[in-house]
Amino acid sequence: MAPRVADPEGIVRLAFGSMAAQTLRAAVRLRVVELIGASPRRAAEVAAGAGTATQPMRRLLRALTTLGLLEERAGDSFSVTASGALLDPGHPDSLTSFVRMFTEPAIVRAWEHLDDSVRTGEVAFDGVFGTDFFSHLARYPELSAEFNAAMSQAAAQTAAALPGAFDFSRFGRITDVGGGDGTLLAGLLGAHPGLTGVVFDTAQGLAEAAGTLERHGVSDRCSLVSGDFFRAVPAGSDVYVVKSVLHDWTDGQVVTILGHCRSVLPPDGLVLIVEPVLPEVVDSGSAAEVTDGGTTYLSDLNMLVNVGGRERTRKDFEDVCRRAGLVVPSVTPLADAAPFSLIEAVAARE
Repeated sequence: MAPRVADPEGIVRLAFGSMAAQTLRAAVRLRVVELIGASPRRAAEVAAGAGTATQPMRRLLRALTTLGLLEERAGDSFSVTASGALLDPGHPDSLTSFVRMFTEPAIVRAWEHLDDSVRTGEVAFDGVFGTDFFSHLARYPELSAEFNAAMSQAAAQTAAALPGAFDFSRFGRITDVGGGDGTLLAGLLGAHPGLTGVVFDTAQGLAEAAGTLERHGVSDRCSLVSGDFFRAVPAGSDVYVVKSVLHDWTDGQVVTILGHCRSVLPPDGLVLIVEPVLPEVVDSGSAAEVTDGGTTYLSDLNMLVNVGGRERTRKDFEDVCRRAGLVVPSVTPLADAAPFSLIEAVAARE
């Protein structure tokens, strides 16, 4: 393999990464994409709609252009690109809540102490805010709602991909453990009319679930159950789906969650874990790693500084499943919902 050439410009781009993120945040907060709409708009028009001066707004619009979100046209006008349209809250695949949440001080401030977390292994968030992440959310209902919306937007792609990636037709009832606003389960029930389901989460997590199920026309086949998955999960389902939950927690806590799923699993039941699966060795030249852009590894560090969890390899998942009385017969990447994989777990034979 030929030696790599030093890329100082790449280092500079990385150092400016947090500035790019805050540029996105400003665009969302100032409603730039909404104000431009479907037709090109002059910088002065966007500024007037946002209540800003023209000159600084033009500077923001040009920065967004270099990020691929806008295009500058003749006459000091700007239009929205296909990617930029995702910053419109009215877009069906909008990521506005995701951008708001992941540029929110509640997420980014603890990152200033990443080196401390690496030294100690301790969660930085708790020291910065005086409480753990989820307790902090509970104190601020608006922030909690934004978090729920961000998780819903993050789940939308998987909700579209999962029904066709696994044969759910042989099952009758599904419980989505830590299912939040119900986006994932609504996708499954919508694709499989014979299924019924349960969204299980804290009352805080379920706050927007009824509306989601109603919008998707599946509320008559789905119930909402509030509770704490560290204490128990509701019995009565054939499949227990656990998406983007386990990476929030330590191995011991994950074993507890999976153990509760195992305790109510029928003989032919299944636990489906939907999470990224890290390779045993990072291949920085692989197409998957290049496409992912390292976001799964940044998510791993986010778990470290903010909640104490981590992303895991297949061996890691097999280990926590084994400790919970489960075995993993297969792991299948979800091609249409990268970087997620579908980890099937069944009861271990005694």
